[in-house]
Amino acid sequence: MTKAYLEITMYVSNANRPAAAGVFNKYKQPFLDTVKGATSKDLLIRDEDVQVLHGFASVEDANAYLETELFNNDVVKELSPLFDETPEIKIYLVA
Repeated sequence: MTKAYLEITMYVSNANRPAAAGVFNKYKQPFLDTVKGATSKDLLIRDEDVQVLHGFASVEDANAYLETELFNNDVVKELSPLFDETPEIKIYLVA
């Protein structure tokens, strides 16, 4: 059951959005299979930004994911060259 969400808002130009979607698709299943407490991962697209909404069993699991090798050495490394601005990271508790 999802009890917390990690929302990462990324500012990616239209030209770089296919590459960003490719990174999302590449790491979605490894995220769900290996990250403690992971319950879901969705890509939300708007004209002004792209968001990845990660579901977790707890706020602690969401915070812990930000310290994992998967996040820092894989996802961030591949996405960073695509950013137009620094991403915004927020964690929400489901009430």
